Amino acid sequence: MIEKIRKEKADPVLFYTIVILVILGLIMIASAGLGYSRVRFSDEYFFLKRQFLFGAIPGFIILLIVKNIDYRFWKKISFIFFVISIIFLTLVFVPGIGSKVYGASRWIQFGSISFQPSEMLKISLIIYLATWLEARREKIKDFYDGLLPFLVVVASISFLLIKQPDIGTLGVTILIAMSIFFVSGARISHMFAIAAGGIASLFMLIKFESYRMDRLLVFLHPELDPKGIGYQINQALLAIGSGGIFGVGLGHSSQKFNYLPEPAGDSIFAIIGEELGLVGVTILVFLFIIIAIRGLRIAKKAPDMFGMLLAVGITSWIVFQAFINIAAISGLIPLTGIPLPFISYGGTSLVFLLIGMGILLNISKHANTE
Repeated sequence: MIEKIRKEKADPVLFYTIVILVILGLIMIASAGLGYSRVRFSDEYFFLKRQFLFGAIPGFIILLIVKNIDYRFWKKISFIFFVISIIFLTLVFVPGIGSKVYGASRWIQFGSISFQPSEMLKISLIIYLATWLEARREKIKDFYDGLLPFLVVVASISFLLIKQPDIGTLGVTILIAMSIFFVSGARISHMFAIAAGGIASLFMLIKFESYRMDRLLVFLHPELDPKGIGYQINQALLAIGSGGIFGVGLGHSSQKFNYLPEPAGDSIFAIIGEELGLVGVTILVFLFIIIAIRGLRIAKKAPDMFGMLLAVGITSWIVFQAFINIAAISGLIPLTGIPLPFISYGGTSLVFLLIGMGILLNISKHANTE
């Protein structure tokens, strides 16, 4: 009886870690978006209101629902869910439906509400690959029945993301797919081949787009053109550096006032570093480490291969995206335009992240994590 109760209870550590991250995100969006909201929308808390109303509230409602849906249900709709996400991803290129912002076609516009299909793609791909690889568990090591079909799926998605263009999301998506493929039992030689092909493709993408080459040059030489192509990373490093150990205080950032681009979005980690200092960013990183540990523990104890692959995919999604955002804003890798999970402004991102967490929490109900 005790064992049954334990299995039916979702991982409380994981749940409260998610709650803390979302609350922290709302607090930092309120602070980081203050200046930009005032200038652009004449409302200091425009970003906070939208994130709360269109991200946090619906996201947690859906999380509580999904948390109580048996994770094996998603196997039944994995293909249709994946196809729908591909259709939405294609619609961003249709005039009158897709919305182009800063030269990128990444959004679908419904009146005043925008929707980013690439966020839906991440969770649908995880579910689809977990279903597909479980069904092919005996053929995963085979080149023609395992590696080749996997590459076709990844290449199809990559083409659409490159066309947007959204190289940051492309990188996260490929890392998620590779993580699931590796854990499913793929050959090490196949993984090395995928990695080599990915690096070569990334080099070609950088070489043939000047702004990507500029980002690489700035990464290698941060002092290069500080008022031009090196502006964002230099302002981000200035924000983080000025925070010191304890920060300048919540709400007291100077970089958020029209100095640092996207202070409530992709650059929000820099504002956290400035206002909350080393202590604040350490706590933030620690929260993501908790998600990584609990997620992998749930995967290890999952009752079947589908649950294990699903848990690995969702966990790797959070961890890789967080690492890439933090590393990019800290100057450890070239800048990429992806949000910090649960923290950056973006209702679509938050809702689908919480859907993923709901699925992971349900897997934890069935997993023996004691």
